[in-house]
Amino acid sequence: MQDRSHAPLITPVLIGGCIIIMISFAIRASFGVFQIPIAEEFGWLRAEFSLAIAVQNLAWGVGQPLFGALAERFGDRRAIVLGALVYALGLVLSSFAVTPGAHQMLEILVGFGVAGTGFGVILAVVGRAASDENRSVALGIATAAGSAGQVFGAPVAEILLGFYSWQMVFVIFAAAILLVLLALPMMRAPTPASRAELEQSMGAALRQAARDPSFALIFLGFFSCGYQLAFVTAHFPAMVTEMCGPIDPNGMLAGFGITTTSALGAVAISLIGLANIAGTIFAAWLGNRYSKKYLLASIYMARTVVAAAFILSPITPGSVLLFSLIMGALWLATVPLTSGLIAHIYGLRYMGTLYGIVFFSHQLGSFMGVWLGGELYDLYGDYTLVWWIGVGVGLFSAIVHLPVRERALNARPI
Repeated sequence: MQDRSHAPLITPVLIGGCIIIMISFAIRASFGVFQIPIAEEFGWLRAEFSLAIAVQNLAWGVGQPLFGALAERFGDRRAIVLGALVYALGLVLSSFAVTPGAHQMLEILVGFGVAGTGFGVILAVVGRAASDENRSVALGIATAAGSAGQVFGAPVAEILLGFYSWQMVFVIFAAAILLVLLALPMMRAPTPASRAELEQSMGAALRQAARDPSFALIFLGFFSCGYQLAFVTAHFPAMVTEMCGPIDPNGMLAGFGITTTSALGAVAISLIGLANIAGTIFAAWLGNRYSKKYLLASIYMARTVVAAAFILSPITPGSVLLFSLIMGALWLATVPLTSGLIAHIYGLRYMGTLYGIVFFSHQLGSFMGVWLGGELYDLYGDYTLVWWIGVGVGLFSAIVHLPVRERALNARPI
């Protein structure tokens, strides 16, 4: 076991991991922009494309622990290569899909691709490369890179759609995800672990976590994070386009080139990502100093209040931008705290697999948020009910983190 007690914060592993997550999440965050163009071209109901995005999120959740286990069994870089190839294949094949069923099936590949190039694998590598005192902040920086991708993902998709068909934009994105493999040589990390962790099998680690009530509470609590984030990513641009008040053609927004509610929706997603860069790093910094479970409970409660206030107020360009800034500061702030909590309680050896299992709950929430968004929109003609469901599950997550026992377990070899 290598001594990592004095490892620097910024390492090649962190840089490479940030590049991979940033591009992966830039593409993933752009799918909401495609919702109206694709539905209009084929005359689909809103629920049909929503289900495709929901299936993508569910496949991401199923794939996350699988790719975590693959990385721990065969190597991190091999898992990342496989993820990028599957991601690109899914995007290219989706560009040829002309029926809702084909889109929904092919989004399984995209979801597995996101799993192989996203948080589960990358954060485990970054966590192993970081020292104990820097680990929380390093995880926060890597998570914030996903937000950096979100800053430009939706606007770039919107710009490309002005020049190319949505099918060609999918192909361009497929090429972009393959380019992240250029960062692969940076992804080399030691495997710091205690002697007990090194002797522990994966099966023993899974059984240990399954017997611990805190693992179940963390699993349940991550559901609302996925519900809220996926719903907003997939439906907020369309919601803003249809529900927001008119934009003053002589106002400040028009001066920045935002003249339509469609453009405002794309900018809102970008603004959420921009605000989250600072919010996530700050949350990770706090996680080094204060109880992670109480920080998580506070973040979920803040999201609940902000979401309730937004839907109870008139939806105007100003309220959209204000909501995006505040919600953005809370957006992925839960990820370094949740992954750091897993590492703290259960150790680093099987962090990727255990976090992947917890992340499956996140993606179950993502599936429900995206799918219900489409279903309830088609049923009632607006997003109000599904928004209030998100408020309710956010309150549930704030409460369920409070009983978590935030202490390190001793790994038990079989």
